[in-house]
Amino acid sequence: MKTKAAVVYQPGKPIEIEELTLDKPREGEVLIRYTHAGLCHSDVHIAHGDLEARLPMVLGHEGAGIIEEVGPGVTRVKPGDHVVCSFIPNCGTCRYCANGQQSICDMGATILEGYLPGERFPITGPAGQYGAMCMLGTFSQFGVIHQNSCVKVDDDLPLEKAVLVGCGVPTGWGAAVNTAEAKAGDTVVVIGIGGIGINAVQGAALAGAKNVIAVDPLSNKREKAMELGATHAFESTELAMETITNLTRGQMADSAILTPGLMTSEIVAEGFNAVGKGGKVVLTGLNKLEETNIQLPGSVLTLYRKELRGSLFGDCNPTVDIPRILGLYQSGDLKLDEIITRTYTLDEVNQGYDDLLAGKNVRGVVVHDHS
Repeated sequence: MKTKAAVVYQPGKPIEIEELTLDKPREGEVLIRYTHAGLCHSDVHIAHGDLEARLPMVLGHEGAGIIEEVGPGVTRVKPGDHVVCSFIPNCGTCRYCANGQQSICDMGATILEGYLPGERFPITGPAGQYGAMCMLGTFSQFGVIHQNSCVKVDDDLPLEKAVLVGCGVPTGWGAAVNTAEAKAGDTVVVIGIGGIGINAVQGAALAGAKNVIAVDPLSNKREKAMELGATHAFESTELAMETITNLTRGQMADSAILTPGLMTSEIVAEGFNAVGKGGKVVLTGLNKLEETNIQLPGSVLTLYRKELRGSLFGDCNPTVDIPRILGLYQSGDLKLDEIITRTYTLDEVNQGYDDLLAGKNVRGVVVHDHS
């Protein structure tokens, strides 16, 4: 069958909209009709070349849709099921899944190659075989993906909101709740309030943090943070330091969650200096894989027992945490509607990313047209 998709052919070049050919699902695979896709910063990292991926690649790794057809041996979902896609698949049986660490499932090894198990490329087109970002490629009307990337959700959940729980929401929420282990009475600093950071704010507030300090240079981002659980907001960490000191009587923050567009050594140092003894610094934002962006005084790390922690997918287990987080949305404890700034058609995907990079959006969503 044919599908219209947004493709990156060369780093630094605009994303192109192409008609591609999609194979039928094989063993363990499903055909999904994507209804919505989130515009997440990691797609920009591939389009810009910050993350080196195998190209050409259909972009998009935050997605939701409806299962149209299943291949042989599929047990997790059936045709007609509403699903949210997990940007790291979970096999359930590798050492990490079995250990309750689904976010580092071994199946995630090929998310920047973009093929399904067995080096299979279901998408073909003018340039030959096309990868799909995170084995999903949600900027396409249809996709053939592995069942291990699918999490069934309630039919009555609005997919245009649920889509965010495929990447941005658990990544931010989990960075606070799981990685930073935020708890009642804590002081938590969140640096960078985009689609990830806003959910770290929500997670910290929901976990009971007494002070949630949002840092972002843009006033629209700071306002949104204050609306969704932050107690204080500053345009820089430097400006926040006096308040952090005063609020904690000099003890400093319990954790700093770093969710900038591009992780730099300056931001890591700011987070490191904002936390006190036993404080956790959580690295969620990305940069080039070979970029050295942690340069800190090791003796201070030791003497103050500070910790640096990497957080992927918010250390969540998608099969349980995606439904759990959606349950928090259904009960009104977690806001999704309020973090969607605007929607786009697939043809407007470049505009969507221009808006993201210009700081206009907390989160943009692509609505797929199947008319």
